[in-house]
Amino acid sequence: MIRAGVIGATGYAGAELVRILAGHPETVLTTITSRQYAGIRFSKIYPAMAGVVDLVCDELVMERLCDQTDVVFTALPHTLPMEIVPELLEKGKKVIDLSADFRFSDVSRYETFYQPHACAHLLEKAVYGLCEVYQDRIRHAQLIGNPGCYPTSVLLPLVPLLKNKLIRTETLIADSKSGVSGAGRSPALTSLFCEVHESFKAYKVANHRHNPEMDEVLSRESGEPVHITFTPHLVPMTRGMLTTIYATLNKNVISGDIDACLAAHYKGSPFVRLCREELLPDTLNVRGTNFCDIGFRIDGSSRRLVLISAIDNLVKGAAGQAVQNMNIMLGMDQTKGLRNVPYPL
Repeated sequence: MIRAGVIGATGYAGAELVRILAGHPETVLTTITSRQYAGIRFSKIYPAMAGVVDLVCDELVMERLCDQTDVVFTALPHTLPMEIVPELLEKGKKVIDLSADFRFSDVSRYETFYQPHACAHLLEKAVYGLCEVYQDRIRHAQLIGNPGCYPTSVLLPLVPLLKNKLIRTETLIADSKSGVSGAGRSPALTSLFCEVHESFKAYKVANHRHNPEMDEVLSRESGEPVHITFTPHLVPMTRGMLTTIYATLNKNVISGDIDACLAAHYKGSPFVRLCREELLPDTLNVRGTNFCDIGFRIDGSSRRLVLISAIDNLVKGAAGQAVQNMNIMLGMDQTKGLRNVPYPL
């Protein structure tokens, strides 16, 4: 059995990791840490886990953590993982980091939008954990920078089309809506019930830190500089993410070319589902799962492609993709622990 540990287990992404790992058939959850809830049983913090996960949250003691684990998930705010990850790697641990600290290959891009990087030399070693795009590199990685939720919802539909030159790289636009859990569990005025209930708003317009993450990957995969105009929105639901992307088709590209490209790229990808016929992605249909549903329509008069994706921001957008990365890194079937049946309602 693989021994797994979660650092930062009581935030929303960390708790989702605990939930998924508790049901993983080849993994045993050996240690969970929390600064705020050290010494408290996990099932007291999340009563839904009573009788399922009754581990007590520990303080982070590196020597003890390393003695008890083979793979470590760091579900912490940005900057904190870079203080911890170097020692974990020195101890031979596989590490999957859910912050932005190891998502960038260009340190200057990271530092422009976040803060100075304390271990920039590790960025060359880190692999961007977009499983359906970088699976071959993930297999041989020791350190994974797990993608953000918004980038996952944008990159999975776009990357195959850009690689195959079916759409133009200029004037790409992504309009994304996220449930409130994407803001995290720490109390904040903007995520209070009375602030979000019956409210629907854009935020961090033209200034969201996930934008440069998308730009870096899109530029790398298209072979030329790409900037996508990205606008996130907060919707009054707990979880789920719907992204609508607008792109101009290249000359003579038709609907069948888009469908064939996506189908070929994602053949054998168990967590990408293409919506065909009259269906379009809906957050309800991916709730609690590791699926990314993708659909599209073409506005014939303008030659604009309307590309839509839906994910659960806490699963495929965070913890589920992290476990999928672990499975690939350790040579397991990538679906292990992630094949839970979706709710029909």
